Amino acid sequence: MNRFDGQVALVTGASGGIGAAAAQALAREGAHVILTGRDTKKLETVEQHIFDAGGAATIAPVDLTDGDSIARLANAVAGRWPALDILIHSAAVLPELTSVTDIDQAVLTRALTVNLLATQALIARFDPLLRRSADARLAFLTTSVATQPRAYWGAYAASKAAAEVLIDCYAQEVRNISKVRVAIIDPGATRTAMRARAYPGEDPQTVKPPEVVADRLIAILGEQFASPHRERINHSS
Repeated sequence: MNRFDGQVALVTGASGGIGAAAAQALAREGAHVILTGRDTKKLETVEQHIFDAGGAATIAPVDLTDGDSIARLANAVAGRWPALDILIHSAAVLPELTSVTDIDQAVLTRALTVNLLATQALIARFDPLLRRSADARLAFLTTSVATQPRAYWGAYAASKAAAEVLIDCYAQEVRNISKVRVAIIDPGATRTAMRARAYPGEDPQTVKPPEVVADRLIAILGEQFASPHRERINHSS
């Protein structure tokens, strides 16, 4: 028996990086994984990897800047499955690193839309499905700059900090009246495209691959953790 046999999981940002690695790890453990992201071709590649390994997945392209698309996604999932057991929210955008005085308002608005407003929309739309699960778990991927602000990271840090507060509040709201448990995970330095954009001079081999984070995520989701659970994944490959 695999840890998540018969369970349904949805992963945002599943077209690459930690999201893709987490989706494949969930599928290996028996979950049927709904892969969401904007790039259909990349989602199809991840889906094929899952199929090749004997797993089950469904792609669901979605633009997190469009609240209506999130609603349509939730309706589609509810029309096919009776409940959602696992939600991993890893999708995020990294705006240009610049001083607070030089932040472009349009860029900040997009960061807030994807990193904050979409987070609230996902919670609102998928809460009913999570509550129908006998063992629902929500994992939100955050960043250290959300709680330890750093110069030139203001736009990203502010958007993720606000989203983290939302997630924590939601965890407190549901923990005594439902079976939904929430984990707030800081993956630490990880070999992703976002990391490469933030640190263009860094040797990617000096930081851990996404699979390390995915393995720890899967382990956490398989545990009876207290909600909200907070953890930073520091170890390397």
